Amino acid sequence: MRRRNDRERNRPGVSLLEDFSEKTINLIGEKVKKLKKKGDVLVISIHWGKNWGYGVPAEQREFAQRLIDEAGVDIIHGHSSHHVKGIEVYRGKLIIYGCGDFMNDYEGIVGHKEFRPDLTLMYFVSMDPSSGKLTSLRMTPMQIKYFRLNYALREGELWMAETLSREGKEFGTRADALEDNTLGLECN
Repeated sequence: MRRRNDRERNRPGVSLLEDFSEKTINLIGEKVKKLKKKGDVLVISIHWGKNWGYGVPAEQREFAQRLIDEAGVDIIHGHSSHHVKGIEVYRGKLIIYGCGDFMNDYEGIVGHKEFRPDLTLMYFVSMDPSSGKLTSLRMTPMQIKYFRLNYALREGELWMAETLSREGKEFGTRADALEDNTLGLECN
């Protein structure tokens, strides 16, 4: 991760993670200490992993957990996979390994139908600001069609709940389809 010069400091931007090393964690931790104030919930968004597949590499999981333990991050928002992946609650902190696409240009591309890239989620996170710990996560299943978001049909909601539960098993989480057409995350 490169350091930003004075002119860049007051502008939004993207930081490139060179690797998942101790040095990278320390650099992120330094930035967190400078920026995070009492009552803040700090989210880090990371573009990582393969485009297709549910597996979460051990190095990603370890890196996410170390960002929480050592750098003071409260939420890890992972993206790249074009479909949802398992969700972990680690020491009360939320790790989304693959959030799925909210809009994409993959519609009509064949070969990945089993991942249901047409389904996505809106994430509604509630946190305790004094501890940065997750109090609840509700998700609204959406379906992308013709570059437009629509509420998912019940079949899509149930598929999403089943997939998140299957993929969350190794992380101790499951998703329940609720009567109000949302999903709730439960921790075992």
